[in-house]
Amino acid sequence: MLTGKHLIAGQWVAGDTTFLSSPATGEALPFAAGTPAHVDAAVQGAEAAFPSYSALSREARAAFLDKIAEEIDARGAEITAIGTSETGLPAARLEGERGRTTGQLRLFANHIRKGDYLDRRFDAAQPDRTPAPRPEIRMMQVAVGPVAVFGASNFPLAFSTAGGDTASALAAGCTVVVKGHSAHPGTGEIVAQAIDAAIKALGLHPGTFSLVQGGKRDVGESLVQHPLIKAVGFTGSLGGGRALFDLCARRPEPIPFFGELGSVNPMFLMPAAIAARGEALGIGWAGSLTMGAGQFCTNPGIAVVIDSVEAQTFIDAAKTALSKVAAQTMLTDGIAEAYRAGRDRVAASTGVQAVLTSVCDMRQATPYLFEVSGADWLANHALGEEVFGPLGLIVRVRDFAQMQAVAQALQGQLTCTLHIDAADYPQARALLPVLERKAGRILANGFPTGVEVVDAQVHGGPYPASTNFGATSVGTLSIRRWLRPVAFQNLPAELFPADLG
Repeated sequence: MLTGKHLIAGQWVAGDTTFLSSPATGEALPFAAGTPAHVDAAVQGAEAAFPSYSALSREARAAFLDKIAEEIDARGAEITAIGTSETGLPAARLEGERGRTTGQLRLFANHIRKGDYLDRRFDAAQPDRTPAPRPEIRMMQVAVGPVAVFGASNFPLAFSTAGGDTASALAAGCTVVVKGHSAHPGTGEIVAQAIDAAIKALGLHPGTFSLVQGGKRDVGESLVQHPLIKAVGFTGSLGGGRALFDLCARRPEPIPFFGELGSVNPMFLMPAAIAARGEALGIGWAGSLTMGAGQFCTNPGIAVVIDSVEAQTFIDAAKTALSKVAAQTMLTDGIAEAYRAGRDRVAASTGVQAVLTSVCDMRQATPYLFEVSGADWLANHALGEEVFGPLGLIVRVRDFAQMQAVAQALQGQLTCTLHIDAADYPQARALLPVLERKAGRILANGFPTGVEVVDAQVHGGPYPASTNFGATSVGTLSIRRWLRPVAFQNLPAELFPADLG
């Protein structure tokens, strides 16, 4: 049952003030609103828990991750019920997202059991080396300390309370304080109950995990500025993320801020591919563009095509498919309002023409499709900014050289996609070096919505897709964000950390 309280170092704590949830359906519920004092108590608990938690064996931490997954699955029906009410997402989507959440917990558990993530290195002593002997040096990765995680609005499970940031930080040996997202506080609390149950079942320190709900801007600011927090994970808007990133950089002790801040995920449709299957590509793009009301960070918002009769076939197919898509409920009123503002910004831009318009209001989203010439797109930096929702922009370039210019003008992206046939390989080969500098993931003949949680996955990219181009928030490499290397020189074997030998 919901308590409407924060979970702070093993205790369910009320607040002096509350806020009401804003569900898509059902009754609004009260939840305690966080304060900087709640944040301090949670972080102090995380610091107290860190020595014992980081010293656990890899098997013990893996067992903890597995236990969290088990406890989340045990609450599956309850999570789906509150999640559909709060977000408007269909039950099947939430059940799939729960499977992804528990699946990545189990993936990380198996990964840390192997120990490869520690990147252990050993250089033997050379006492007889001249002109000076060489010492023995052993190196491995160690956990950085307590970590702050901000829940995401668009993934109430996979990128929130027990999502990828939390799971990877716990796998690394870090304790975690989560700032819950006010769009789905009930879902966040039930997942926190699952983590709390796992902590109690395994006898771990209660400060290993805390959840602070709601609150004003000062709550998030106090969390990233707390001197005991050593790193931050964030998924959200460019404006909000950049503000927190700057706060992290201005601290007396600056700390890493791993933020995912936005991406338009452009697709480049090459001539042979579009001639062979332009209609199918148009239909496929429409499906990807409107999946989940376009509220995926990998939503492919821009399609770049060389002007031709075949390109028009692609555009017409996308328009027809999009016109059949009914209104969808967006995650929050604020997201819906921002979507309409983005639509208006694009529509009012010089050279932009409407291909498909619709009517959306309140919390509903309907698709929009626009097109613009390559020259006008290149002249307007704002057309390369994300519109979070089911809006597509076709950039119609005059030739391959202008397509290359569009690629070179892109900001950092989570993904870039090439639709190619064999005849397109020479042009694709010329475009790839540009795209490698722009994106964390490059796809061929697919659509970027749907991010596999596997060892090789990269979900990140150059700024503003993320604030650290060397990191990923999905896949086992995400664990490395919460580690730092330590070299041990001539340390007696009797003093080795358990994982060093």
